Amino acid sequence: MADLDDLFRLDQYVGPESLAERCFQVICKNLDIISVKDKRGYRNLLEGIVCPSEICDKLIEYVLHMIRNDSNEDHDWFFTIFKNVWVTKLKHVKVVGSNMTDQSVQILTNHKLVKLELTDCPNLTEQSVEYINANAENLHTLVCHGTSKHIILAKLTAYQERGYLFKIPNLRTLALEHVRIPAPEYGILLSGLTNLTSLDLSNSFDVGSFDFFYLVPNLISLVLYNVKISNQAQAFVSNICHLKNLRHLDISQINPQNGVFANPNTILSNIVNGLPQLTSLDISGTNLAGKEIVNRPIQTVEEYYSDICNNNLCDIPGLTSRVHRPLQFLGLYGANDAPCRRCNIPAKLIAGNANEGQILVAAHVYMNNKEDLMQKVINDLYHMYRYENCHRTDQALCAVLEAMEKYPTQKDIQTFGSAALFYIVKMKEKGELEARLKKRIVRTLLVGMSIHKNEETMMRHACLTLYQFQLPRDVMSHYETLVKILLHLLKYAEQQSYIQRIGVFLLNTLACQVTGREKRLLGSLGCIKIMLELIRYRVESKRYDDVIEVAWSTMWNVTDETPINCQRFFEENGMVLFFVCAMQYPNKEELLKNMMGLLGNVAEVQSLRVHLMQQSYMMVFANILRTVRESMEVPYNAVGILAHTASDGVEAWTIKKPSRDVVLELMVEAIERWDISSERNINYRSFLPLLRLVDIYHTPQCQHWAVWALANLTSVYPRKYCMLVIREGGLEKLNTLISDSRPYERIKELAHIVIENCFHYCNNTNDLNVHSPLDEDYTYNSDG
Repeated sequence: MADLDDLFRLDQYVGPESLAERCFQVICKNLDIISVKDKRGYRNLLEGIVCPSEICDKLIEYVLHMIRNDSNEDHDWFFTIFKNVWVTKLKHVKVVGSNMTDQSVQILTNHKLVKLELTDCPNLTEQSVEYINANAENLHTLVCHGTSKHIILAKLTAYQERGYLFKIPNLRTLALEHVRIPAPEYGILLSGLTNLTSLDLSNSFDVGSFDFFYLVPNLISLVLYNVKISNQAQAFVSNICHLKNLRHLDISQINPQNGVFANPNTILSNIVNGLPQLTSLDISGTNLAGKEIVNRPIQTVEEYYSDICNNNLCDIPGLTSRVHRPLQFLGLYGANDAPCRRCNIPAKLIAGNANEGQILVAAHVYMNNKEDLMQKVINDLYHMYRYENCHRTDQALCAVLEAMEKYPTQKDIQTFGSAALFYIVKMKEKGELEARLKKRIVRTLLVGMSIHKNEETMMRHACLTLYQFQLPRDVMSHYETLVKILLHLLKYAEQQSYIQRIGVFLLNTLACQVTGREKRLLGSLGCIKIMLELIRYRVESKRYDDVIEVAWSTMWNVTDETPINCQRFFEENGMVLFFVCAMQYPNKEELLKNMMGLLGNVAEVQSLRVHLMQQSYMMVFANILRTVRESMEVPYNAVGILAHTASDGVEAWTIKKPSRDVVLELMVEAIERWDISSERNINYRSFLPLLRLVDIYHTPQCQHWAVWALANLTSVYPRKYCMLVIREGGLEKLNTLISDSRPYERIKELAHIVIENCFHYCNNTNDLNVHSPLDEDYTYNSDG
């Protein structure tokens, strides 16, 4: 086994993806590049294309990784790509989590494979065995995890009649999980496989005393994980000790009750003494480590220190013979009496839970075929990184991600894995995680969230982990998937639950700083409707919390420059909830700010302003201008709404109270109260809505608000907003305004401020691509 430092490495996730990886990704998403569908939907390789095994082997892995969770239909439509063995070549095939049928096994085995792994393929029958046997001359490795119970038992009688199950003379490695045959039938199972060097019978029903050892005389590795052998331990040990070439033995247990041996010290001693080549031993979940030697024989001080210096001490009685020849690996995870915490253990690498290193070793060893043990290991990692100061966060990150990817449907692994990710990612410095690694973490979390979307604990951990990233930037490649998950969470989570609160905050973050495409997507997926449902519940139950504020904020973001979402707000009766909230919570400044911001977006859409022209709504807006004086943000948005509404002209003002003239007067009074140098909690991506108001000469009050906003923003944030004014033609409009007689003087003063801010910004940046405001296209009269 490799050193601890080499067990998990981030190297493969640092730096750009290889060209080969990108090509595989593109092909997998667009199989039409290399194949065409027939009338039945099956794929055939395009004429003229020839694919070597290096491509074909990988293609199966990549494609199945993408489609295995999509549907319950079989995957035979894909495997037909490899039907022609003259233009495609397969050698090492790994099929995991597929609904393929025997038909596909026939296609694959026709390639005379060297290695075949069929893991969790429930639709296979005993016919697959015959296809394997018919094309087995090159087969060296056969792995059937989670599949063997489907392909072995069905024809046991027929196998007995012919005397064998597999006819694979050159097979070196055989792994069959959950074999449910009586011990005497192993003669049929292993008949003719005399070249086997590795045998894995994990979780099998009964191997008796392993008295069929003579069928596999060349074994180097024997795995009997979770196979009960304690009832015939003496005979078992006697039989396996005939396998003199054995280097790795795994007799670990998940259920400690099945790992209780009589005379454990003797049993363990007989194993290590009877297998001279043994370098790797797993006795996790058993009592074979015995009791720690506490009362050692009385020694002189010289003798004691001599033992220490010469490494003669051993705290596992059955391993005293290996003190001077320590094992390369020893599995003690979950063993009785916590032997992994003892001091003197003759092994270089130990799987246990005593420290960070032992847990990482356990994760490496148990990753591939010990799902139940991995649940405990990931739980241990979570607690380790939650409560202790750890040093191998990169390796832990790899271990957790690999486990979550390998076992996406395992609830505990996903739950504790996502929790461990939260603490690991939190420990990282900002910018320390590579882009590819971030992408992998996000993808892994989203797969788990999609499968376990109703598991509140897992969802909470995953959401908190995602919060550690730069959002929405780090999730843009999976934006739609994450939005759908969050909307499902918000729709079905218990009202006022912690997970609902996390979900709405995360969704609001995703709605910020995205383009119209993402905003339209949010609307089409039902974001506005669900936000209004959250608000309605709180209004009706009179329970005010920050969720109601964030729900309005989310809709503010989603409706920004997105008319279709503004329309959805009206269609879902959002104005009714606005009015109720305004009446019920008149002093909640954050709530009012978010509601006014949302309606400011609505007011920018001319066709929707008619819905705002109701006395009850207009009274709310006017009242805000009269009463809210402590903060600028709420009345700022209220004036904006009224400015857009008034810009439609006198004839569009169809209500008597408040009158248009009164509202315009209140607007000016409010604007003149604001400090032009005030910092703002606002973000404009475009000034076009403001610049449209600059052209409203029939109502100068509308211009007043728009030009004040430009003057404020270019004064406080010149780097961010001066170029935006220039790019969108703002200087031309302001020069025209200054030269017109209709705007009153204060508006022109503000226009001068904007132009001067832009001039100074351009002059200071020395940007040769920027036209100076003093060029002839931008001239203005500085005297007004």
